Amino acid sequence: MPTPSLPESAPHRHRDVAESFGEDAERYDRTRPRYPEALVRRIVDACPGPDVLDVGCGTGIVARQFRAAGCTVLGVEPDARMAGLARRSGIATEVARWEEWDPAGRTFDAVVSGQAWHWIDPVEGAVQAARVLRPGGLLALFWNVPELPVEVMEAFAAVFERVVPDSPFDFRALSGGALTGYARLLDKVAEGIGGTGRFGGPEQWRCAWEWSYTRDAWLAQMPTFGPLTRLPKPQLEQVLDGAGAAVDALGGTFTARYTTMAVGASLLPG
Repeated sequence: MPTPSLPESAPHRHRDVAESFGEDAERYDRTRPRYPEALVRRIVDACPGPDVLDVGCGTGIVARQFRAAGCTVLGVEPDARMAGLARRSGIATEVARWEEWDPAGRTFDAVVSGQAWHWIDPVEGAVQAARVLRPGGLLALFWNVPELPVEVMEAFAAVFERVVPDSPFDFRALSGGALTGYARLLDKVAEGIGGTGRFGGPEQWRCAWEWSYTRDAWLAQMPTFGPLTRLPKPQLEQVLDGAGAAVDALGGTFTARYTTMAVGASLLPG
């Protein structure tokens, strides 16, 4: 069973947000999501071999799951703080932006990316993947997408809007509209893959699951959400207090529904 987390309020590519996650890499690693084992197994079974490259590997969450499934994994991560934590967990990780990374002649059976490909140009990223994949190798990109109870999300959104009134993020989308936003993202990613002419037709698939949060678990994750990573401490504490009160009103726990959404395509021969 995966452990839960909350992705960003909508797919976006704000570089300043992307660079903020390493400010508390250990919290990120502790509270961000794992992925359904069925997803990992599906990808492993579709690969021609065990050599996996994890793009935007962060602290190594995805890489460790593939390592546990019997793969040899190399990570590529632009944030040196995140990469350092991945290395401490035994994941070999090189610091670079994916589009600029030098594979130095190395090739792989799969290129995977969890919760990270929206920071990458969909065409340049797919072209780079085609360069490093072996014939028949798989490009597999995936995201965990939440749907939170309306009561929790309304309270969270209301206090966030009061404390940070000029923020562009709309957290209310996470109580029902997130799947639509991510579906558009996956379509754009699939279009970028198809535009290279190097891959077979991209396939999309989904895996649904649920997770029950305690108040403490919910509040532990919230500081890793993109819009909160750089909030000054007094503002962050106000947001957490409001969110905690909402969970208390529900009896101290709540259940969130998650959908893991993925797009994959295999490299064509030649």
